[in-house]
Amino acid sequence: MNLDRGAGIALWRQIAEELHGDIERGTFPPGSRLATEEELAARFGVNRHTVRRACALLQDQGLVRIEQGRGTFVQEGVIDYPLTERTRFSENIRRQARTPSGEVLRATVLPADAATARALGLAVGDPVSLVELLSLADGQPIGIAAHYFAEARFPDLIATYNEAGRITETLRRLGVPDYTRKTTRVTARLPDSYEMRHLKIARTTPVLVTEAVNIDPAGRPLEFGVARFAGNRVQVVVDG
Repeated sequence: MNLDRGAGIALWRQIAEELHGDIERGTFPPGSRLATEEELAARFGVNRHTVRRACALLQDQGLVRIEQGRGTFVQEGVIDYPLTERTRFSENIRRQARTPSGEVLRATVLPADAATARALGLAVGDPVSLVELLSLADGQPIGIAAHYFAEARFPDLIATYNEAGRITETLRRLGVPDYTRKTTRVTARLPDSYEMRHLKIARTTPVLVTEAVNIDPAGRPLEFGVARFAGNRVQVVVDG
């Protein structure tokens, strides 16, 4: 492509439009890595800074993700994440022919803040067990899920989770065979540095935040969950 240097359109915008077309045509399929900055600079006859601005625009548009030290990758399709009475991460991902996995970011006991205490019927400062997971689909990070439980009710929760490896199985072993969603609140905001690092997203990429209260079969508050999804990879679906 020969850039039109007299068109009154910034060169980096012209490059972004051309790369956008490459992605739409399948030249760079979902999940693939774009050419390096050096290669793109040579292709368009510009410096690397101009290429970098073009790729940053594509990232802001949700078309690519820039991973420091690895390169620029074409985004995979957006995942539908249904919120139902029994929302289960692994089931949601498998229904879309994706492979779910997770990494433990934190497993600890800490004092309940106001939101957690209110959700679980505790006093502010009461101890709660936190299991925080990085949720992945086909190896790509899509969300960070924090699961809070009253430590007085489940003093062995973290040890049990370390053996069971799944929240649902952990609760089953602790005498809770089933649980359902009572309420879900959904908001959106820009990510903090912790979320940017683990989700591998830019500062301008929004995160979808869900705050949920799950209850046991007797209707008692069981879990307070806070999930932060990469807004360019997940869309929350509410039926009904």
